[in-house]
Amino acid sequence: MTDNHTDPMSRLLKLANKVNCFYLSGFHAGECRAFVVDGQQVGLVRPDVMKELLNHPQVFQVHPEYVQLNPAFRDYAERSARVEEVLRKWKADEKFITLHGWREEYYEVRAQFNTQPLFKMDRSATCLFGIRKYGVDINGYVMDPIKGLSIWLQKRSPNKQTWPGYWDNMVSGGLSVGFGINETAIKEAGEEASIPNNLIEKLKNVGCVSLFFESERGLFPNTEFVFDLELPPDFVPSNSDGEVETFELLPVNECLERIASTNFKTTSVPVVLDFLIRHGYITAENEPNFIQIMELLHVPLQTMYNHPLKRCKITANGEATEALGKV
Repeated sequence: MTDNHTDPMSRLLKLANKVNCFYLSGFHAGECRAFVVDGQQVGLVRPDVMKELLNHPQVFQVHPEYVQLNPAFRDYAERSARVEEVLRKWKADEKFITLHGWREEYYEVRAQFNTQPLFKMDRSATCLFGIRKYGVDINGYVMDPIKGLSIWLQKRSPNKQTWPGYWDNMVSGGLSVGFGINETAIKEAGEEASIPNNLIEKLKNVGCVSLFFESERGLFPNTEFVFDLELPPDFVPSNSDGEVETFELLPVNECLERIASTNFKTTSVPVVLDFLIRHGYITAENEPNFIQIMELLHVPLQTMYNHPLKRCKITANGEATEALGKV
């Protein structure tokens, strides 16, 4: 499970670092600017996106320290419509690869998770603005009489817009407009794995993990609400929505090898690590970088973005400065 203890960075810590590559880069030493709506920071914008925003000054105002959605847009509907006009133009002009995954599925953009939404945005575009996304993940597991604790993983359909053909957690899905956390978990369990009602009743809410990943598509500050579901040994999940190619049940050691491989969805790694820690398979006794890994499973996304306009510049060490004046 662990590497040679003389190595200052274990294999699992390297995985956790990869998942949080943007967070650990120091936000590119200040190259990115806070994205502000209604006086609150809701995201973070990279230079490549800022360059395109300059072409839409009636919608986005690019300031030296931050990017602001035009404050003349006063309500949810107007903000949503004006942002979507720009995004659809970018999609038509093929400006960003992530917009190839446009699917008419919308995410709410909020100052904080439990506050009123400010506007909505297609899920494919959220990474262009560093919008915090929220999702659910279900760890389906079996106490196998021979192999011991074993975990169900899914292989994503090769037709998925993101991470096609990669291995993933048994069930996962984003919180889209109109759906709550438990509601999403139950819905996705039925669609992705055909979990029947008598089994889904045993679903256990066990907390959340968070990460700040970056890829060629954009920035991914994600929080995943995690559920555990113990399944009987004779149950085999089956897909009903066309998004999963196959499922495989792996004992713990093989599961660790799978998540460390190059064909496992990077942003799903924290969910598996969290599961194995909670179930006592990764501990401070057998993992030399246990504390660092624990910290990287809970990146403080709510704190990072919890600043009014006058404090919304993010510095290289992730702290906010008071360099901005009020609008």
